[in-house]
Amino acid sequence: MSRTSPTDAVVFDLDGTLVDSLPLVLQAITHAIEPFGPLRPTMEIFARLGGPPERFMPGLLNDPRDTPAALARMERFHRENHHMILPFAGVNVVLEKLRNRGVSLAIWTGRDRATTDWLLEHHGLTRYFETVVCGDDLPTHKPDPQGLREILRRLDVQVQNALFVGDADVDVLGGFACEVDTLLIRHSRDIEAEILAKSWRLVTTPVESYQVVLGCVGGE
Repeated sequence: MSRTSPTDAVVFDLDGTLVDSLPLVLQAITHAIEPFGPLRPTMEIFARLGGPPERFMPGLLNDPRDTPAALARMERFHRENHHMILPFAGVNVVLEKLRNRGVSLAIWTGRDRATTDWLLEHHGLTRYFETVVCGDDLPTHKPDPQGLREILRRLDVQVQNALFVGDADVDVLGGFACEVDTLLIRHSRDIEAEILAKSWRLVTTPVESYQVVLGCVGGE
């Protein structure tokens, strides 16, 4: 499957796309809900991810009134274990190549601004991105496309000239609503037919997605 318009901008999701935070995220959520039972299967937790924790946490608890306490446990666990989050192999190389080819780069993430900035700075990724929209920057959240539209406005790029890369259903739904081709990283999970139909292309790993993106841009 090829694109008919030049790719002038690539927008990346962060978690599961550029950095491997899933082990920490799943451990933090499991830790958060443990006192409030029952423990949830890993795939159920994964399926609920997307957007701010305040939105998905109540659905994992017996009593939604325990949400503030669970969120506090999750935040503390996450903060104490940031060292577990690492960039996927090849991230710096692909971002450097894209920038050298004149492609505008951005991030659209559900992660909060404070930890997003910390992760990008800690791993030397800040310099690659012209703009970043985080989960607490706007009143809307994925899959609402407002964040992606705001990025394209800042970059002055038309939807047909942008490519979005993410690993969650909300990424596909948000990209589709914005009419931006969305490359979906499936990791090891099954993808529902509706999501598959709305994605531009499906790959298994982040490394595969980087190669597809470079192929869309061209150059050496």
